[in-house]
Amino acid sequence: MMKALQGIKVLDFTHVQSGPTCTQLLAWFGADVIKVERPGVGDATRQQLVDVDGADSLYFTMLNHNKRSIELNSKNETGKQILTRLIETCDVLVENFAPGALDRMGFTWERIQEINPRLIMASIKGFGPGKYQDCKVYENVAQCAGGSASTTGFRDGPPLVTGAQIGDSGTGLHLCLGIVTALFHREKSGRGQKVTAAMQDSVLNLARVKLRDQQRLAAGPLKEYSQFGEGIPFGDATPRAGNDSGGGQPGRILRCKGWEQDPNAYTYFIIQAAVWEKVCDIIGEPDWKTKEGYAKPPQRLDKLNEIFERIEKWTMTKTKFEVMDACNPLDIPVGPILSMKEIAEDEGLYATGTLVKVDHPERGEYISVGCPIKLSDSPADVQRSPLLGEHTTEILTDVLGYSAEELAQIIESGAVGAAK
Repeated sequence: MMKALQGIKVLDFTHVQSGPTCTQLLAWFGADVIKVERPGVGDATRQQLVDVDGADSLYFTMLNHNKRSIELNSKNETGKQILTRLIETCDVLVENFAPGALDRMGFTWERIQEINPRLIMASIKGFGPGKYQDCKVYENVAQCAGGSASTTGFRDGPPLVTGAQIGDSGTGLHLCLGIVTALFHREKSGRGQKVTAAMQDSVLNLARVKLRDQQRLAAGPLKEYSQFGEGIPFGDATPRAGNDSGGGQPGRILRCKGWEQDPNAYTYFIIQAAVWEKVCDIIGEPDWKTKEGYAKPPQRLDKLNEIFERIEKWTMTKTKFEVMDACNPLDIPVGPILSMKEIAEDEGLYATGTLVKVDHPERGEYISVGCPIKLSDSPADVQRSPLLGEHTTEILTDVLGYSAEELAQIIESGAVGAAK
């Protein structure tokens, strides 16, 4: 079965998380992703948070599936010649270097266009053009600068970052969409173009409902926030709202049976207007369906604490899964708080390919996330990440067409790692 991006060659100059997230998606969709790594060193994450001696870390393996690795010294003159050949051959170049790094290597956008006018050059930066454009950015910095942290957490606590990597992986997802869009445009225009995604911009895009609420503040308090029901005045910026629902429907995380021992024995519970009467019945408060001050959504806003405390008395009599079993047939929106252990043991996720078990020659079998996007006619298969420089010879000979004699000279020059 033909892959969606089969025939597309990607020159992968990315490292750590944001860029590799993007190029891994392209590889899952069938692109030939050639990961360029420093000889003898490679991507820094190969040796970060190592859990198996002598093996690449999970940090690296889970972000670099389906790729080929070439060790290339791009500062070496022969290495620059090889890089020029790769740019001529590839459709896409992806990088997340510090600002100006490619320029200093002699590969400005203008030079790249001269070498291959059809090439799409995709870049991830921390900030877009402006006063912060030269600043170095990591995951949590992006979450803070993108507005997520200031709106995450509880009102009486400090700002919080989220465990979801919305700065790094979130930006990689945005860049991947930009690349595929540019490839589609190239089919009509015949030319490549620059694609950029800034981490601050990507986080802000994912936090857009909080920017929505910032503007709504001009019209008065945010009535669906717990803060309104508690009679606490709003300031001039979108506040932290704990576990309130961001969609305007009141929602909270509530304790379930066993919460005293299990830190994840909780469920998320939303009381939409459409299911209010069913909620009243299931928790044993049928009078609330018609009781003055409870029957209509606006009347309930100042009573949300009382209402959710009563619902929690009911959820605490059941496990989080029993809550689901009781509520789902009634279309009452609930969701169990699943631990990573529970997720890793969910056979249903393996059946859909959302989780996969991968064999690795150095570390053995490990669990990874599979492609989260499913295509009916070109499903993604997850192949292990490459060893450092594993495909150097293969790429030089099969992709670039160097002869055995030329290969020996290249290795002698120090432009690439030793033949594997």
